[in-house]
Amino acid sequence: MAVDTLYTGGRIRTFDPAQPWVEALGVTGDRISYAGSAADAPAARHTVQLEGRLVTPGVADTHNHLLLGFDDLAVSLDQVQSLDVVRARIGEFAEAHPELDWICAENALYSVVEGRRPHADDLVGVTDRPVFITTYDQHSVWLNRPALAKLGILNGADIAWGNPEKDPTTGEPTGWVTDFYTSAMTIAGLAELQRDIPMYSPDRRYRKITNSLEMAAKVGITTVVEPQVPLAELDLFARAEREGKLTSRTIAAIYHAVGADGDFRARITEAIRETPQHERFSLGPVKLYADDVIEPHTAAMLEDYANRPGHRGHPSLEPTEFTKLYVELDRLGYQVHTHAIGDWGVRLTLDSLEEAIRVNGARDARHGIVHAEVLAPQDLPRFQQLGMVAAMQPRHASPDLVAGTWMENVGEERWDRAWRFKSMIDSGARVTFSSDWQVGEMDPLIGLYSAMTRARLDGQDVWTPDERLDLDRALRAYTLGGAEAFHREDQVGMLRPGMLADLVVWSGDLYAMEPAELLAQRADLTVVGGAPIHDERGELGGLVAAGQMADPGGAGQSCGEPHGDHDHAH
Repeated sequence: MAVDTLYTGGRIRTFDPAQPWVEALGVTGDRISYAGSAADAPAARHTVQLEGRLVTPGVADTHNHLLLGFDDLAVSLDQVQSLDVVRARIGEFAEAHPELDWICAENALYSVVEGRRPHADDLVGVTDRPVFITTYDQHSVWLNRPALAKLGILNGADIAWGNPEKDPTTGEPTGWVTDFYTSAMTIAGLAELQRDIPMYSPDRRYRKITNSLEMAAKVGITTVVEPQVPLAELDLFARAEREGKLTSRTIAAIYHAVGADGDFRARITEAIRETPQHERFSLGPVKLYADDVIEPHTAAMLEDYANRPGHRGHPSLEPTEFTKLYVELDRLGYQVHTHAIGDWGVRLTLDSLEEAIRVNGARDARHGIVHAEVLAPQDLPRFQQLGMVAAMQPRHASPDLVAGTWMENVGEERWDRAWRFKSMIDSGARVTFSSDWQVGEMDPLIGLYSAMTRARLDGQDVWTPDERLDLDRALRAYTLGGAEAFHREDQVGMLRPGMLADLVVWSGDLYAMEPAELLAQRADLTVVGGAPIHDERGELGGLVAAGQMADPGGAGQSCGEPHGDHDHAH
């Protein structure tokens, strides 16, 4: 019997233990119907000649902030190292857009002012309109004086989406706001942002989702996990589904504020019950925060920060209360993915899972720790022992992202605890890789390069080389590892007959290349359910995935190219 499409003439990495490599792959409808030798391949209605290229399962980007994609009406401060350049860009943008009441900017570096955090006085004279700037990691905001006045912060008003920093001498607000991202996604925080800051209007947030999904299709991502969706913004994904914009399969994790109560959990349960499970959209885990981030010294560390004696950061919730919440979420049957960056934050999460197992009994929950940037040696084996998934981002371990503030805050004596990809995989733990877009570039080829080199994108300054991975293990973490993290390994993540035909045709044989060569490659063809969501060379003859446009990647303006200038700032 003939298959619909046959892929042949190249290398096909299946990640199926029964036959890891095959010469030909057949697809019928939305499923893989043949995997084997080219000589035994069935007839096909359409054949894709690979010409030596590599086929792999589609990439599962398990931590991709679709809601944070670049805003077309905001100033990009991506990679800007100088305050003078920040001022110039904001001033030029304000002059070019006299119609905007607020000037918004994204991706500011913590280190843009040497030796201290930026403050409102650094923006004096740039514009008389309020300025709202998010940092590259979305955990802090920088405001000018008109913004402080507009929001009432100058007069002592509180805001629901963060904690305004005050000068220790004068008591006046500095213009810096911490704890932004965790507060911004609360019901009250998001409501205030939508009321006051134009960048958070539903239409602009929706454009970020669709722009991010267009990029995901172009770079080979067939499953994407939006790791932190407020209940109030679930309707944006329902809209994308109705309008045929969910090109990649999308899993939304619901944000659970650490202070939320049982009534909120009842709302989560109701939302899950009332949200139809669609081929392209489903609600996934509940997202918690154990701590914050290294750069502003707010991640929870077991020992003092190297450059702030007496300060270790703090958990997002008092430890016994955090564990109580974790046990309750496990009892209710949720899968819990927890942001934990400092080694104390990671240990607290592992301790909480251990307590949940003691109280509720063991089950195949596949709870996850997201980031695990600093890991105490004695906690390494606990991931495998407790069944905790490590959801990690290879690009974050690159020196061009962490040199300076991150390295200085942690201190050289703890660098060997950082982003322990290889050690984690060697221990038998489940590891999944992701981009953390738009904190890092979305392109998984950049992530693969980073996992293999632990170097800058120019190949310089290899850092903590003992944690480097080979291509195959890194690629597995981006494909089958992502499927396993969300109980989908029987459907995607492998190229095996009967499974969904989610796959990527890369522009060359990645296995035949040096790591640096990966940065010049691309996804030629991204296929979901047997049909293309991105077709660089028009190889599938106009086939269209169900409910999707023929070329979603070509609609509208791209929010950044996968290679060349970095798509992130740190």
